Amino acid sequence: MAGLGAPEPGSGPGPVPATRVELTVSCRHLLDKDTFSKSDPLCVLYTQRPGCRQWREFGRTEVIDNTLNPDFLRKFVLDYFFEEKQNLRFDLYDVDSKSPDLSKHDFLGQAFCTLGEIVGSAGSRLEKPLTMGTVTTHTRGRRPAPAVSNGGIPGKKCGTIILLAEELGNCRDVATLQFCANKLDKKDFFGKSDPFMVFYRSNEDGTFTICHKTEVVRNTLNPVWQAFTIPVRALCNGDYDRAIKVEVYDWDRDGSHDFIGEFTTSYRELARGQSQFNVYEVVNPRKKMKKKKYLNSGTVTLLSFAVESDHTFLDYIRGGTQINFTVAIDFTASNGNPSQSTSLHYLSPYQLNAYTMALKAVGEIIQDYDSDKMFPALGFGAKIPPDGHVSHEFPLVRGVAPGLVTRLGTWWHHPRGGGGFLILQNGDVANPACSGIEGVLEAYHRSLRSVQLYGPTNFAPVVNHVARSAAEVLDGSQYFVLLIITDGVISDMAQTKEAIVNAAKLPMSIIIVGVGQAEFDAMVELDGDDIRISSRGKVAERDIVQFVPFRDYVEGGGSAVLSMARLAKDVLAEIPDQFISYMKARGIKPQPMPPSPDTPGPPCPPQP
Repeated sequence: MAGLGAPEPGSGPGPVPATRVELTVSCRHLLDKDTFSKSDPLCVLYTQRPGCRQWREFGRTEVIDNTLNPDFLRKFVLDYFFEEKQNLRFDLYDVDSKSPDLSKHDFLGQAFCTLGEIVGSAGSRLEKPLTMGTVTTHTRGRRPAPAVSNGGIPGKKCGTIILLAEELGNCRDVATLQFCANKLDKKDFFGKSDPFMVFYRSNEDGTFTICHKTEVVRNTLNPVWQAFTIPVRALCNGDYDRAIKVEVYDWDRDGSHDFIGEFTTSYRELARGQSQFNVYEVVNPRKKMKKKKYLNSGTVTLLSFAVESDHTFLDYIRGGTQINFTVAIDFTASNGNPSQSTSLHYLSPYQLNAYTMALKAVGEIIQDYDSDKMFPALGFGAKIPPDGHVSHEFPLVRGVAPGLVTRLGTWWHHPRGGGGFLILQNGDVANPACSGIEGVLEAYHRSLRSVQLYGPTNFAPVVNHVARSAAEVLDGSQYFVLLIITDGVISDMAQTKEAIVNAAKLPMSIIIVGVGQAEFDAMVELDGDDIRISSRGKVAERDIVQFVPFRDYVEGGGSAVLSMARLAKDVLAEIPDQFISYMKARGIKPQPMPPSPDTPGPPCPPQP
């Protein structure tokens, strides 16, 4: 996740964070908004930039069904700056549907504090009352918050939020563990138990923080849970002797899970692997106190343990992996006539249009990770020269002066008149590369004067175009990023979903920036943050799509430079994790860092 306190563009070097902290969120006694069950809470964290009053969404926890006392598993990781006031806002919602739109869910309350307030509290643990307050619109991507809270009286207390901050250690090891259990207590009247385990790491003040939940294994007293991978830091924060508590439950549909028992261990003990030291008695303290002959409620055994160093995005970049950037631009007629100021493609002498801003914002960052600076640039949804056929995968064009190299150019009489324009087409759709981001912009501008905007809005051809390139390089030496900039509702949804599911197996990510005022509900489905995209019964291996509506970064005025910086930060934030997920899934490790050109070689033999 992005850190707080990032420098504004053009402000010079930013402050160096003192450390990184992990925030764990719990709540107690939330409002009950559901008629026949309890609330299904979700916590949303908002942050403010220094000196800025605008709240921006930082992240969301998972939704926990049917509880008024949630302990959220998903953490927020923040950069901590001692010298800055880092304002935080926590909003709680009762989730009523799968929609990411917060206005469609019941508001449960909010709390304000600073990161320093949490860190400075006793044991870095802060409790604050939740109040109704007023919910403020935010600018994080596609998910607007409601303008006012959905019900309730402003200022009314509605539960408590508990915030725990812990400094993250530098340990980068990742452990993979698998457990089974034997002869657990039977908790269900008509069947056996449905057991799952919850892992907690201990804190310095003696409390515990949740760090992992296993899946539920249905109808058995002898479950074998799937192996899971967890950062060692999450288990013990680098302290191998820190206590790890494990609770075993019988899952119930209504959320009132039955406690079977618990045991404690440590990372050092787990690291011994499968042995007699890692067979644990599951003990229910209440039963032990009541029954003299009580021994245990079953046993849990560690089946396997493995640990490896967790490689970072920068490890691969340092090892020579290249990021290949491709842009695909929407040339459909719904953008409006490019010669008119109302068009999304209008080239004003005074300000950049949305397509240019999005392209520059993303491209100028990604180009630093591409050594040859040659970027394929595609268009879709236009009639193209020389015969005016509709294409959804055509290379953008570069101009040459009339009278020069005419054998490579084509006179194209534009339907809107104005005479011919000599263009040099890249021609080869398999290699429509432009030199640098400025070359892409030039090709985009010239294409506007040489093609006829038409339709429909089809994504699948450009997704498949990049996927074909990615399929040729599966060794981790290259990773492909496709930026699609579009104004409209997608026309080939089924084909695009199939293309994305297939592309999820490849070293590839897709960024979609929606410009204009259209409804982009279909893009949210492609994004797959909440529900992984699927096609023909096949689910995508990875989430590789990130969508944002451009309007969220320009409404309300402000500097175009700051808007572009915010856009780039949000659309590129998921790329490193998507990159790492591919490398891990394929077992690809980073190459050693190549020697510096300044590194001296072996000494020359002495001259005779």
